[in-house]
Amino acid sequence: MENTVYATGRRKEAVAKVWIKPGSGNIVVNDMEAKKYFDRDFNVYHMLQPMEATSTKDKYDVIIKVLGGGKTGQAGAARLGIARALAKIDPNLKATLSKGGFLRRDPRMVERKKYGRMKARRRFQFSKR
Repeated sequence: MENTVYATGRRKEAVAKVWIKPGSGNIVVNDMEAKKYFDRDFNVYHMLQPMEATSTKDKYDVIIKVLGGGKTGQAGAARLGIARALAKIDPNLKATLSKGGFLRRDPRMVERKKYGRMKARRRFQFSKR
């Protein structure tokens, strides 16, 4: 694909592969329209924040393939992927994106479960008798 830029975004267990090319502003997530794939409007808004901050929403077509995690994590992963791809396509946008915090990966992950515990930190209920 000519004039196409690729970037990867990650959040929690989700991974988003993002392709951006010049176009009219179509956003496709896993071969579906973004509003149809993400059932909550907040997830679509969260995912498109980098494009709104740089006012490039109607200039590029975005194709996203998301894997793993939940819908919110996938939206966060797509957000990072879009921001990285925009920074590659136009280096002048990098200052705006980094100032908005869009190029920073959220490092929070789910803590692993430990033995002798119900969850990561929750203990089993104490029984006196």
